[in-house]
Amino acid sequence: METLTKTEEKIMQILWKLKHGFVKDIIDILPDPKPPYNTVSSIVRILEKKGFVNYKAYGKTYEYYPIISKLEYKKHSFKHFLSNYFDNSYENVVSFMVQENDLSEKEALEIKNLIDTMSK
Repeated sequence: METLTKTEEKIMQILWKLKHGFVKDIIDILPDPKPPYNTVSSIVRILEKKGFVNYKAYGKTYEYYPIISKLEYKKHSFKHFLSNYFDNSYENVVSFMVQENDLSEKEALEIKNLIDTMSK
């Protein structure tokens, strides 16, 4: 699975939310200033070529829908993030969060309890 650009991911987030929609529906959800129709249409076609979306044709109009779930992409993105930034080590991730003060004692305890529960 390919990694998406930030713009492609933004469009996918909207399609995951909508479940299916036309380019106009995607544009309606995007914040102002709205990008041109052709820009969004091009991005959706790129997503289709990358295997993330498919479409149903109604004449010259296309209704797009995701064929890669948000969960599938989340797993892929996290594995990519883990390998590229933390040497495939979950310990390095947690250590980084603790060292950067991004993980409170309560959150660390919740993680420990989750690990303990999964170990049983």
